Amino acid sequence: MTNQADYDVVIIGGGPAGATAATDLAGLGRRVLLLDRPGRIKPCGGAIPPRAMEEFDIPESQLAARVHSARMVAPSNRYVDMPINGGYVGMVDRGPFDEWLRQRAAKAGADRRDGTFTRLSRDADDMAVVHFRPAEATDRNTEECVRTRAVIGADGAMSSVAKQCIPGAKELPHVAAYHEIVRAPTARAEAGAEASTSTSTSTSTSTSTSTSDYDPTRCDVYYQGRLSPDFYAWIFPHGDTVSIGVGTELKGFSLHDAVDRLRRETGLDQCETLRKEGAPIPLHPLPKWDNGRDVVLAGDAAGVVAPASGEGIYYALLGGRLAGEAVEAFLATGNPKALALARKRFMKDHGRIFWILGIMQRFWYRNDKRRERFVSICDDPDVQHLTWQAYMHKRLVRARPAAHLRIFFKDMAHLLGIVSPWQKASRGAK
Repeated sequence: MTNQADYDVVIIGGGPAGATAATDLAGLGRRVLLLDRPGRIKPCGGAIPPRAMEEFDIPESQLAARVHSARMVAPSNRYVDMPINGGYVGMVDRGPFDEWLRQRAAKAGADRRDGTFTRLSRDADDMAVVHFRPAEATDRNTEECVRTRAVIGADGAMSSVAKQCIPGAKELPHVAAYHEIVRAPTARAEAGAEASTSTSTSTSTSTSTSTSDYDPTRCDVYYQGRLSPDFYAWIFPHGDTVSIGVGTELKGFSLHDAVDRLRRETGLDQCETLRKEGAPIPLHPLPKWDNGRDVVLAGDAAGVVAPASGEGIYYALLGGRLAGEAVEAFLATGNPKALALARKRFMKDHGRIFWILGIMQRFWYRNDKRRERFVSICDDPDVQHLTWQAYMHKRLVRARPAAHLRIFFKDMAHLLGIVSPWQKASRGAK
């Protein structure tokens, strides 16, 4: 073991969570090592809400596309278009976006190393020692180590740091995600213009089977058991490229076959395939994020991916910031209890939303009959407005109690079978 050095904090993982924590702590004058395994791009739809761009100073130049609507496709192939009136959702390509975040951390003063974390040990002073295999090493047995006062594990789902240091991390359930990045088809410019200015919803009895229906300003989400038995499939625009993917927790289900089927049925099988990627996505936050000593988790390693939607970039950015704040408090006071602040603050602000989304996923994604009803409910203007408000601003909307009450009665009508799918439940109450 060579190159022993001292750091205030070693951050393992250079995705949105790790890079954000590195930027914040380095900006405070802390000695930071950002250790990242190179060459890996996480399968990701790439959506980030305006709030993420505002809170984390992300320039619009990092966006590969701007989405102005979402299309929700039911098992029957009927669909609902949900326009984002007066706003948009940004789409990023995780390869260049994550690298930009890492470069920002380096500019803030963090040291960058490419390597793979192997284990954590203790020295004679009981200080944490991070062992890793440097990326440039030709011998797999080559190992370097650094001493550090604190460790942030931001090394993704199935985190090695979490498994070694945090009780219960090995049992965290995951959804398997897989996507293929293809070259975007030539889209009709007028289709994008119509989507960005539309103020109404629409339904259809079938989906298009040609790339002429592809809209570079619209995300398509497929709630169909044949494509995903317990989650969903997607077609998300990334400017010059498109992400076509699927997720499921069901073992034995072929994600590759599902993506092949979706590409054939939409005509996107004619587009050039640029790369294929797969990775696990955690289903819910871990009950504990720190070891009560000097290690805390962030991002996917902590399980902060929103149920039902699978959204993770905003929550990873936030988790990295909260982990950085907790580590700064720990370094300033020497009190390891400060590390628990990361989870406490996150769950205070977002725990209720995660709980509600978890219930939605378990109930509505159970079978195609319920998925059909779920998509039909999305045709409701109240549902659309509150859904986008909650997504864009990352909070439950409380300003329209009458709308919440209407949605409650409409949902109950669907749950009790009082109305059929696609029937406008209580629309006249508005």
